[in-house]
Amino acid sequence: MFRFANFGFLYFLLVIPLLVLIYILMQYFHRRAMMRFTNKEFFNTLMPLRSRARRNLKFFLFISALTLLIIAVARPQFGSKLEQIKREGIEMIIALDVSRSMMAEDVKPNRLERAKQAIVELINLMKDDKIGLIIFAGDAYTQLPITADYISAKMFLLNISPEVVSKQGTAIASAIELGTKSFSQDPKAAKVIVIISDGEDHIGDPVQAAKNAVEKGIKVFTIGMGSPTGSPIPLTNSGSQSGFLKDRNGDVIISRMDPTTLSKIAESGGGEFFSASTSNVGLDRLYNKLNKLNKSEIETRVYSEYDDQFPYLIVASLLLLVFDLLILERKNQKWKGFKLFEKR
Repeated sequence: MFRFANFGFLYFLLVIPLLVLIYILMQYFHRRAMMRFTNKEFFNTLMPLRSRARRNLKFFLFISALTLLIIAVARPQFGSKLEQIKREGIEMIIALDVSRSMMAEDVKPNRLERAKQAIVELINLMKDDKIGLIIFAGDAYTQLPITADYISAKMFLLNISPEVVSKQGTAIASAIELGTKSFSQDPKAAKVIVIISDGEDHIGDPVQAAKNAVEKGIKVFTIGMGSPTGSPIPLTNSGSQSGFLKDRNGDVIISRMDPTTLSKIAESGGGEFFSASTSNVGLDRLYNKLNKLNKSEIETRVYSEYDDQFPYLIVASLLLLVFDLLILERKNQKWKGFKLFEKR
């Protein structure tokens, strides 16, 4: 299989025939002008060392070097190659709570939007790490499998809202269980699950789920979104707020972050609990802590369908230019009688 990575540069090859035409015309008019004042025999007597063949050869070498250089810039690629890249990093699964309580505005603009902004900031800090994304409310769902494609991770975050799940609740246990199954099979990679939630109305036993994760070599960290004092949960209609969520008695529900549960989950998971604020969600502090973990060298095989061939063309072009510089337009006096270039 063959292709040019920068195909547009090949259009510069159209200059080559133009240069050849200009060179031929210049030689023609130059010789015609000289013949006005002398004949061929007298001209050769005046300039015995002049060699038209050498001049043509130098021009041919220059044009050939220029052609090869243009093709090299177009980056011809052929065949395939398999690279092994060694990197030191971690695998991180972020489990994001998307229940209705995450719309509370005790963290501006609201808990969910501030969490999404913080995740983007975290992705911007990552280099050799891999990231996966799980969303959960009454159940947990894989939004993005573990990957090193940070651009895709940011794109998936854009469309996350409470409307993407039908079952409400806070199934932290399900998120942890799904997260433990979402990592790669690489035994050398450090694996981490980060739970971002208000921790309220949790379903199942997240503490036991965190303990099970530790047994598989996975650490569990938690980020608490919201405040202990709480905030009402706004309701929206056609993009505008239409009130607040109420219970069966008609009282406005106040959603509070549960630091106790989130702390227990992190402690059981061998991790740490961070409490978010409007200015600092805590993911940057978390990432600094994760960087202190013992990172094993991970060898990743990357398959590339095309292999660059332009270095060979550049070398050939430089050699032709060197030959062009070494060859003089005039004959060497010592080789005057040598008949390699008979035509003059």
